[in-house]
Amino acid sequence: MPPKPSPRRSALLAELSTVSRRYMAAYALFNQAVADRLGVHPTDLQCLNLLSLEAGPVTTGRIAELTGLTTGSATRLVDRLERAGYVTRARDTEDRRRVLVATVPARMAEVGAVWQRLNSGWDGLFDAYDDEEAALLLTHMRRTVELSATQIARLREGDA
Repeated sequence: MPPKPSPRRSALLAELSTVSRRYMAAYALFNQAVADRLGVHPTDLQCLNLLSLEAGPVTTGRIAELTGLTTGSATRLVDRLERAGYVTRARDTEDRRRVLVATVPARMAEVGAVWQRLNSGWDGLFDAYDDEEAALLLTHMRRTVELSATQIARLREGDA
């Protein structure tokens, strides 16, 4: 049986639970505000964010993997982004059965301009941390991404 946590540890974990819920809500609301500014759905905005991190055009299946959406939902997301002019679809020149989704540079520049205007606040936030603290934050963020992917899969499988 694991040892009982100290009162300080219990208090820290309780506060961490509360603050992490506020943190997630704050980011979701921030994402909504940026999406509203651009006239897109918040999930569509995050899809554009993830697409900007890819090396090139991707399939709708890859978009489903990146976002944790079903392939049907990913197809509807791509439909919305295509109608809004943020992405295009084209047949893969190497495998004509595949359709690749590519971002439209001019529209992505618009997204980038909004992020750029907001970026100084984030840069200042991270500047307050020394290298060890920044490394800890980086580890935490990577672990959060991994756990989120696992939890999304559990939810999709009806295991939660």
